Amino acid sequence: MGATSRALRALLLLVGFHLLGVLLLAALAGADFLLYLYAPSSVAAKLYFVSVLLAIPLIRGMVMLRTPKAEEMPGLPVTEADEPALWHTVRKLAGQVGTRAPSRILLTPDVNAAVAEDARLLGLLPGPRRLYLGVPLLQGLTEAQLRSVLAHELGHYSNADTRLAALTVRGRAQILRTIGHFEERAGKTAAREQARQEKKNAKATAKGKKTSEVDTRHAGVTYRAMARIYTAYAKLYMRATLTGARAQEYAADAAAARIAGQAATASALREIPVLDAAFDYYARHYLTLGQDAALLPPRGEVFGGFGQMLSARQLELAGLRAELPTGPLSPYDSHPPIADRVHRIEALPADDRTDEGGGAALGLLSDPGRTLTALEDAVLTEEVRRFRRTADWPELLNGSMTAQLTDLDTPLHRALAMYTKASPTLPALLGLIDDGGLWQLARRLPLSEEAKAAKGRVFREFVRPALTESLYSMVVAEFSARARLRWEFSWERPAIPRLLPAPGGTAPSSDVALNDLAGPAVAAAVADHPDTGPLRALLSSAPTGPANRETDSPR
Repeated sequence: MGATSRALRALLLLVGFHLLGVLLLAALAGADFLLYLYAPSSVAAKLYFVSVLLAIPLIRGMVMLRTPKAEEMPGLPVTEADEPALWHTVRKLAGQVGTRAPSRILLTPDVNAAVAEDARLLGLLPGPRRLYLGVPLLQGLTEAQLRSVLAHELGHYSNADTRLAALTVRGRAQILRTIGHFEERAGKTAAREQARQEKKNAKATAKGKKTSEVDTRHAGVTYRAMARIYTAYAKLYMRATLTGARAQEYAADAAAARIAGQAATASALREIPVLDAAFDYYARHYLTLGQDAALLPPRGEVFGGFGQMLSARQLELAGLRAELPTGPLSPYDSHPPIADRVHRIEALPADDRTDEGGGAALGLLSDPGRTLTALEDAVLTEEVRRFRRTADWPELLNGSMTAQLTDLDTPLHRALAMYTKASPTLPALLGLIDDGGLWQLARRLPLSEEAKAAKGRVFREFVRPALTESLYSMVVAEFSARARLRWEFSWERPAIPRLLPAPGGTAPSSDVALNDLAGPAVAAAVADHPDTGPLRALLSSAPTGPANRETDSPR
């Protein structure tokens, strides 16, 4: 579908939205006229009021003449003086694509590249262009793969995708905002009805009368009905624009393959989902590691650490590259499945550009370390920037785990507090186990219906994993509180808690992995016939046993 056809379709869909509003307003007016002719005046007056309330969101949606201004993504603007090699690459690729280069480049902290254009007159006139480029792509792609990604995004400019998106965006925004108006009014109506019924029940309770169940199912029903009408149109709208959006992606892929090479384009498409999954893991296990303790790694390492993790986990990432995502993220995803896009590119005739640009894309930056540091200042909130900087990642890990263990709150903690009506400490738990109260305590853990109905050995098997995990966490917290714990940091595997010698104890030849000693002791404490002796002995003596054995942290 050409640009003219896509613009006409977007315009017709936008007109359809307004036509739907006119028809609904006409229906309301017709209903009001019938009420005027046939309904009693007292009833008609109430229904006129309802009609007015329904008409307000309709009119508000229809008169939104301006396209909502898109918020600029957080990022680090870089000028040609800042990054001459990157700008040279972008300008050269824009010339090869046959389009005007962006006027701004912003580096972002996510695994993504995107283009935008501030077009005027609903996309009929061009405007300033922006290119958003995720630094994780620079860390994980080769120069050739990055050129393919950039050529793909610039291809959207040449196909007028960014300009003509204004019509589609306007229609989508108006529909969603109208739906939001109706849902907001339905929610407020339901809330008022709930408050009314609760007040009525409170009065009945005060008088010793029977109360009624609060039921708000019929409150705001007319608003919800109107919202459903527009939701149905929204689905039609999305489906109607989906085919064109995916065709645009295929066209941009073809432009990338033509300019950057078939091999580079196919490998970039394979690599991006891997980098996306890797960055998600990095964000959960490293990037936010010090959040609760208000700690940050050294400057430049907030996002720089991702590159170190990629280097350390190459074998693991190689396995991810073998599997391609086969479906879109949602039925309304504008991007076709990655597997389909890769297969289309790999089906193209091979070219001779397999050895071009094999170096890391990060090399396009003048000073990667400086850029990674500046990116932190650009995208981190002011509150996060005030966090204390640690000397290195191991210090960050130890500080973070110490803070987490200080505030440890497991299901076993809560059950113990309810059972003993006292502070849930490890000594208190060991005393309760010695008194034979472990399995009675276990009944207070969050349990499935099947576990609640179980008895004897079957019940113990149900609850033993949760008891083991929580008790092990309490042991880890106890050693941490006694300054007897060191966390071994690694980019390749989970953190390992290691025991340090007790003051005055016989030190082992090196740190001992906690689970080598605590694992068997915890197992003995939650056995069918619990024995806290090994755990008490461990807590009161210096660690001995095999050293340097890896074991996962309680996280």
